[in-house]
Amino acid sequence: MSNLQPHVLIVEDEPALVELLSYNLEKAGFQINVARDGDEALLAVQERKPDIVLLDWMLPYVSGIEICRRIRRNPDTRDLPIILLTARGEEDDRIRGLEAGADDYVVKPFSPSELVARVRAVLRRTRPAFDKDSLTYADITMDLTTHRVSRNGEPIDLGPTEFRLLRFMMEHPGRVFSREQLLDSVWGHDVYIEIRTVDVHIRRLRKAMNLPGTDDLIRTVRSAGYALDINAEVA
Repeated sequence: MSNLQPHVLIVEDEPALVELLSYNLEKAGFQINVARDGDEALLAVQERKPDIVLLDWMLPYVSGIEICRRIRRNPDTRDLPIILLTARGEEDDRIRGLEAGADDYVVKPFSPSELVARVRAVLRRTRPAFDKDSLTYADITMDLTTHRVSRNGEPIDLGPTEFRLLRFMMEHPGRVFSREQLLDSVWGHDVYIEIRTVDVHIRRLRKAMNLPGTDDLIRTVRSAGYALDINAEVA
């Protein structure tokens, strides 16, 4: 399974519903992580920021509405897409959910296909890169269908890991990622690899991308990590 598939955090305490959601979302091509209550959800978001959260309203200890508010108050997660799942279908409840910061609201019982469609719709709106056949940044173009990369029209030959690394950085241009974040996002959360492996693949990526007469677009931030940044050389 590709580590660049959209990552969904399911926050739900009903095992049967967790199983139903996990099965249908994985079948639709999403990576899944599960939290059973609000505290576990906040920890999961901190450890590895997902691309979207499916959040049950009625959770043990802390309500989904409160978790939604806490995610929105945190500067690191305030833009995280959230879909509320609830048995509450009244208009007042929907308004409360949306006012707490939810991007969408799905009333139980729902069809799995409808939910997958809602997830895709929210991602299209909030993470446009997931709905594209190609990515472009500065003079780099990446075709996600053929796995071809070019710079100024010149083909660039990348290995599979360098391709995944560049794709992830092109999906988040300008943002600095630590080596740990790159390992989790590109190699996978459950894979044990030496942290310095990231440096090796960044060097390979730089070597492949830096064609004669082109600027180095990868910015190294001392003690922090790396960013794909058009102003890399003057940063």
